[in-house]
Amino acid sequence: MKKGILSVVLFMAGVLMLASCDGNKSSVKTGGTAEQATYKVVTEKLQAPWVIAFTGNVIYVSERDGNIVRVENGKSTRMAVHFNKNVHAEGEGGFLGFVLASDFQKSKEAYAYHTYEENGEILNRVIVLKLEQDTWTESKVLLEGIPGSFNHDGGRMAIGPDGLLYITTGDAGHEELAQDRGSLAGKILRMKLDGTIPSGNPFLDSYVYSYGHRNPQGLAWSSSGMLFVAEHGPSGNPGGHDEINSIVAGGNYGWPVVIGGEHRDGMIDPVFHTGGDTIAPSGIAMDTGNNLLIATLRGEKLLRYNTLTKKMSVVLEGEGRLRDVQVHDGGIYVITNNTDGRGTPSDKDDRLLLLAK
Repeated sequence: MKKGILSVVLFMAGVLMLASCDGNKSSVKTGGTAEQATYKVVTEKLQAPWVIAFTGNVIYVSERDGNIVRVENGKSTRMAVHFNKNVHAEGEGGFLGFVLASDFQKSKEAYAYHTYEENGEILNRVIVLKLEQDTWTESKVLLEGIPGSFNHDGGRMAIGPDGLLYITTGDAGHEELAQDRGSLAGKILRMKLDGTIPSGNPFLDSYVYSYGHRNPQGLAWSSSGMLFVAEHGPSGNPGGHDEINSIVAGGNYGWPVVIGGEHRDGMIDPVFHTGGDTIAPSGIAMDTGNNLLIATLRGEKLLRYNTLTKKMSVVLEGEGRLRDVQVHDGGIYVITNNTDGRGTPSDKDDRLLLLAK
């Protein structure tokens, strides 16, 4: 049986159910598979891509080894990026988050998150990059010393409706750090675009916006301003319990004290979790219907979660691991991630796909 067909069978058999968390929440079952989306290939032969970013008709894609690919009018150009500290592209670390400034066409600036090694320690940092001609150069450091490791580096960034920069960080393989509000690991961080701490953050003199996260890799806002975060659940036994969380300032999302449908007072339950199944959600985005699109790595599907009906459906599958999804001018863009060391790449991977409208 082919991989794509087998995935459909497993999905229809009951994978991706929202388990009842506390008796006040009902299980959310899948609404069946959607008709398989068709797509066109925008570009190919990307190298472990991580983020899709847009400015007008130009697309930029970050690559984990430390490059940025510019895609315009069907032509792709791999651009050099000069960091002041070397990118440590090992395991899940490397050049991860990448966000163009709101005034990019004028400032030519972007925000980046990357892993580095210093004094034998693996860490992550948030910096500003500036584009000059065809080269990106680090121009400013916003935050350094975020704990990192071979796994669980987080790395997603986005500018919120409030104009502030949000950053996901993993627990860096030290799960106890997620509950330590004095650590930057296992958190959603929020900062001003100049790197300073907003006065409205929930904890005094702290970048921490929420905590108790394991390895969040997706950030998206609904039209009403609600922040959703996708994060990886634990491996091993018990495994699975990948989560979609609705984030509130100062919220504790439980890791490692509780997972999935477990409930404890003072900790916030996920709006969605996968039970014992693993999909490894990465990038997420809101579509034009205010549904949450979820790119999955191990799940190898693009999923759509209706936040009102709480139904899950398959949008795209059979293309291998998917790292990021973005909606631009009404179109849905997704990047495969089969060259990240855990997939099975074809000779054309990785690819940026545009789903047919």
